[in-house]
Amino acid sequence: QVQLVESGGGLVQAGGSLRLSCAASGRTFSNYDMAWFRQAPGKEREFVAGIRWSGGSTYYADSVKGRCTISRDNAKSTVYLQMNSLKPEDTAVYYCAAKPRYNGITTRIRDYNNWGQGTQVTVSS
Repeated sequence: QVQLVESGGGLVQAGGSLRLSCAASGRTFSNYDMAWFRQAPGKEREFVAGIRWSGGSTYYADSVKGRCTISRDNAKSTVYLQMNSLKPEDTAVYYCAAKPRYNGITTRIRDYNNWGQGTQVTVSS
């Protein structure tokens, strides 16, 4: 298992930016594809962005495409989510997740067996 700890959440005005970080420990970070999910109050958890173990491929939900960038630094065992042009509907708890790298980026929650505790992002209008 790999342990994940998110940071970087907070309160920001609409149109602002935030950079989330997720630090991993416990296993070789490059053995894992990584993703960010989010869960708004009263809604199901949803996929936001994913990145392959090498960083060579990324995938985004349509709702954040063009506004968010996922990246990783395997030397630092950290994955990032840069969020720009934030909207009130981006308000949610953001979770970092890891899955074994053998089948690529997926959007299914059940494929990810390692989760962080989440970080709150609140966007005010």
